[in-house]
Amino acid sequence: MAVVDERSALTPSASGKSGGSWGFRLSPYLYVLPFFGLFAVFGLFPLLYTAFVSLHSVDLQTPDVMTGFGVANYGKLLHDPYFWKALVNTMTLGLLACGPQLVFAVGIAHLLNYQLKGRTVWRVAVLLPYATSVAAATLVFAQLFGDHGLVNWLLGAMHLPKVDWQSGTLSSQLAIASIVTWRWTGYNALIYLAAMQTISFDLYEAAALDGASKFRQFTAVTLPGIRPTIIFTIIISTIGASQLFIEPLLYQGGSIGVQGGVSRQYQTLTLYMYQQGWSFFHLGYAAAIAFAILLLIIILVAINGLVANKRLAGDS
Repeated sequence: MAVVDERSALTPSASGKSGGSWGFRLSPYLYVLPFFGLFAVFGLFPLLYTAFVSLHSVDLQTPDVMTGFGVANYGKLLHDPYFWKALVNTMTLGLLACGPQLVFAVGIAHLLNYQLKGRTVWRVAVLLPYATSVAAATLVFAQLFGDHGLVNWLLGAMHLPKVDWQSGTLSSQLAIASIVTWRWTGYNALIYLAAMQTISFDLYEAAALDGASKFRQFTAVTLPGIRPTIIFTIIISTIGASQLFIEPLLYQGGSIGVQGGVSRQYQTLTLYMYQQGWSFFHLGYAAAIAFAILLLIIILVAINGLVANKRLAGDS
């Protein structure tokens, strides 16, 4: 029986002159070419064109007419009080929504990590809010937090004063943050659950033999084991909070929703960009706001990365 050298079977012809050799070398690039083509059309070109539009004064009704060229739109941002208010609202809503949802998600994942009866049903149940339409969820929560909604009814039943969940600054932001928290907690919980299941059970047995309680096992074994996953979800949640749009838009709806409340108390950067571009037709200024949001995301992700790397370096 003839012996075939596997290496010769997997490598191209030694002559390198045949057409098969070039095909072997080019085939990996041909496989990834569709991705780069789609990215160039739907990702890179819109980004570059938005940057080009942001340097001009453009009206949405006549988008082909561009006047002026320069950084006037960006200079206007620095002196726009509504832009800075939207920036503060975006940061506040991000903190109110991201912090509780990640804490709740870790707790739920820890419970689901135990050998519960019907755990598959529970895992599917925690994902249902994420599968629910964000528009439908926002409309339901808007009714719950209405002046005569269920939340105020419960406050009245406990002999507590009613809260203006739509016109108040902090109260309306808490209501919108609760929508985001309700929708994304289960999604993050399943991510944490997948990370927890990669932790060796031997570590828990060793901790139990050392007399560690369940809570001590959670803090000393579980949390360090899923720390990279926690960092990942923090970054993803930060990006999502910077782009918060549908929830504040539909919370009251109409022109009030676009404005972010009667006093702009929950108008986010994406809402302000939408208002400038599609309500006031200032397309160039809206493009400048879009790049300001991109810059904000880059800064926040960089800060999260630096803090995470410093924390990991300190633990090593």
